[in-house]
Amino acid sequence: MPGILQAVRSPGQNPSEEQILRHSPSPNGEISTSLSRLQLPRASTPQCQVCVVGAGPAGLMLACNLARFGIDVQVIDERDGKTTVGRADGLQPKTIETFRQMRLADPLLQRGVKVFDISFWRSTSNEKLHRLGREVHYPPVIDVLDPCILLAHQGMVEDLFTEDMGLRGKEVLRNVAFESYEQIPTKVGKCAVQVNYKGVGRDDVQPLLAEYLIGFRKAIPGVEAVGVSQPAIWGVLDGELITDFPDIWSKTLVYSEEHGSILIVPRERNMTRLYIELKSCQTPTALADLARGDDLGQSFVMEQARKIMAPFNIDWRCIEWFGRYQVGQRLASRFSDESASVFLAGDASHTHSPKSAQGMNTAMHDSWNLAWKLNLAARGLARPELMASYEEERRKVALDLVNFDYEHANQIANGDAVALAKNFLFNVRFISGIGAEYGPSILTQPCTVHVESTFPCPEAARPGSILPPAKVTRYIDANPVDIQLDIPMMGQFRIYLFAWDVFQSATFLESFCNSISSRTSFVNALSAAATASYAKQPRPSVPEDVYTRPERYLKASELFTFSLITTMPKSEFEISDLPPLLQESRWTLYLDNVPEQDTRGVRCTEKWLGRLAPGEVAIITVRPDGYVGSVGRWNAGLDESGAEAAKWLDDYYGGFLKLPDDSSAP
Repeated sequence: MPGILQAVRSPGQNPSEEQILRHSPSPNGEISTSLSRLQLPRASTPQCQVCVVGAGPAGLMLACNLARFGIDVQVIDERDGKTTVGRADGLQPKTIETFRQMRLADPLLQRGVKVFDISFWRSTSNEKLHRLGREVHYPPVIDVLDPCILLAHQGMVEDLFTEDMGLRGKEVLRNVAFESYEQIPTKVGKCAVQVNYKGVGRDDVQPLLAEYLIGFRKAIPGVEAVGVSQPAIWGVLDGELITDFPDIWSKTLVYSEEHGSILIVPRERNMTRLYIELKSCQTPTALADLARGDDLGQSFVMEQARKIMAPFNIDWRCIEWFGRYQVGQRLASRFSDESASVFLAGDASHTHSPKSAQGMNTAMHDSWNLAWKLNLAARGLARPELMASYEEERRKVALDLVNFDYEHANQIANGDAVALAKNFLFNVRFISGIGAEYGPSILTQPCTVHVESTFPCPEAARPGSILPPAKVTRYIDANPVDIQLDIPMMGQFRIYLFAWDVFQSATFLESFCNSISSRTSFVNALSAAATASYAKQPRPSVPEDVYTRPERYLKASELFTFSLITTMPKSEFEISDLPPLLQESRWTLYLDNVPEQDTRGVRCTEKWLGRLAPGEVAIITVRPDGYVGSVGRWNAGLDESGAEAAKWLDDYYGGFLKLPDDSSAP
């Protein structure tokens, strides 16, 4: 069975018919062996591998990625269409990067509103409303390509995902409501999930069989929302303003000692969102009114806004959406069931106030974390530890979020601009998304310092964090590229090798590549299994592939993309000087020679690794969601170093991946 370099063919050798054929999984799910062995007639119930309940950003992010990976996914939603008004609208820098990695960012960047600063205003009994100052929204302390918040309506995000899914033959099943689920044993000793749903306004319940269910809180018995509600009521207005207030195109916090606070957020299509504190309504009676929907209507909220903004005038040319909410923070007690076949994501697992623009961002990254793990699990390549890591990693982020939101919401209400600015700066890495990091685990192993390493490891590319942006030159076509974005996300791991001099490191590179490609290599065996799986259940092709050529990044392996970064000038070596594995990875051969184009003005090697000695080789493994998994260094002058590095990779991937059983692999 072919593994590493499985795509390398001798002259005149033609690919098999199985390699040529590309198809989308059947909508009836006749793919999964575990489902096909159910103890009931196959034709009696529709099947899929993953059922997603909810077509919001989190559900569609998950479904979009699974469809790209070739997994048979079905989304069900009780609404008849996308979100048209209101809801979430702010994309943080890490989320913009994620959309760039998915090649979906351009429409949002073209149509959304970019906010680079934040201003603070205040009025007291002795001072009329005045500006206290302005701050850069994302100061240089964080290293990102897009140091702004991008305001793009939730419906625009949903459109991108549904259109992308449509290109791959997947659609949302709408006007159906989730009812319940039950576990059904299969003949191979596993369980399938029967999802029960019914059409809106209908009584008959329809079943759908799946291997995995991703849904909301009620889907898992015993899961509770743990948290608190605060005695704070806010109104939200989306509309086109008529005002003489000067800062409506900045993110602006306005505080009135008498009437409360307003958070102003500019929106696309000349719209502005106002979050309006209803300070006079923080009473048990008002909270009861909110629960009943009484007395706190749109006109009342508009009048509160006028009081806070006085002496500036404010009116609305039109109002697109109005809402109210009580501030609270809650976290699901569990994110998955005991069988690791039912998971919670997004609002199902965590809720908080909307003013810090975190909800949609965190929800989509729940799905970003879960998608690649489900892909490997559905293909029989995941150990149980991999699926358990979803709750371990994302519940930590959600807990950090609700704790931050509690402080942030209170400080907005208190109107202390100095304290709020300090709190924002202290938490700016987390708010931007790049500070959402994972602790040490089988997936994010602490940096390895080998005894033969000359220097310690002060990496900026730390296990559990995302890669900082870095600029390099692609060897094959001399294009300067953002290396963290250049390799498309197709569910594969990235393995970056760093060497100052390819000739000085030739012994290491040859030994490493030979060991990785050997019959005893676990990485090679995994590649062979992935090749077989993707031959049976391939990633669907789309028309854009003729331009982007995704196959360039999968020539050596369907599961691993190998990359070499060197500071050697292009004129001093040829691709043919490299081992065959790296020759096949020619589109991911990079020259670290354009520090002047970097956000920090340094080389990629220095930014990611700190210091790399001339006789040293380093390897950074990166997960399919862009998080660093492990970092290692070796002395390139030692004969055994290359083989040891290959064994190090085998041990790392062996912690959470496995070879599939014949009965479970697609």
